[in-house]
Amino acid sequence: NRYPLPTIPLPGTRKYQPGGVALASSVGDSEEFLSLRDYRPGDPLRRIHWKSWAKRGEPIVKEYQDEFFVRHALILDTFQARESSEILEEALSVAASFAYTIQTQESLLDLMFVGAEAYCFTSGRGIAHVDRMLEILASVQPCSDKPFSTLSALVMERTSLLSGCVCVLLSWDEERQKLIHLLKALGLPVLVLLISGDESTQPLDPGPMKSDPENLHRLQVGKVREGLAQL
Repeated sequence: NRYPLPTIPLPGTRKYQPGGVALASSVGDSEEFLSLRDYRPGDPLRRIHWKSWAKRGEPIVKEYQDEFFVRHALILDTFQARESSEILEEALSVAASFAYTIQTQESLLDLMFVGAEAYCFTSGRGIAHVDRMLEILASVQPCSDKPFSTLSALVMERTSLLSGCVCVLLSWDEERQKLIHLLKALGLPVLVLLISGDESTQPLDPGPMKSDPENLHRLQVGKVREGLAQL
C-alpha cells in the first residue's frame, strides 16, 4: 500500500559527492565521466580506459567530475520479534509512500534497512528507478536476530554524504533516540515518523527532537493516512 503525501519540503542542502554520480549506488562515491587523459602514478586501476590503452599502447585513464547534489536517507526500522505485525506493515507502506513521492530525478534517495544483512539501495539521477525500490520494500522481512545498532552503523557510515534523513521507526526507545541524537549532532535535518499500535493521547517525549518537535510525528495504525495528511 501507498499513501498520498502532502508536499513535504525535505530538509537538507546539497552535499559534496566525491566524483559525481555513477557509482553512488554501490560504494557511496559517485562519478560523472568528464574526459580521457594520460595515466598518472597513483591513479586507481578501475579508472583505466582499456580500449584506449590497447589503441595507443600506453595507459589512459577516465577523468571524472566532482558534483554537489542533494542526497536523502530513508531509514526503515524493521526490528521486531514477531514474523509480521500491522505496525511493520504500516511502516513499509509509509516508506513506500516516501520512496514513490520524493522527486529523485535531481537528487539521490538511499533506502537503508536491515534484513538478512544491512542493506542500502539508492535511486535517483538515473541510478535506479523508484519502481525497483518499491519492489525491494515489498520483500522486506522483520529482523529479529540482530541489534538495532546494525542499522545505526549502516547509517553512520554514510552520514558525510547525506543532506537529510527520513526515519520510519517502530519504537521510540533509548537506542532509536540515540541514533537520532547522533544524526542531529552532525547537523543533519531529521524527520521522524513513529508507527504506533496504540491510541495513546499522551504527547511523545521529544528527546533528541526537542529542538524541532514539529519534525517528530506519531502515526497510529489505522489512522496513518490521516496522520500523513497533516505533515
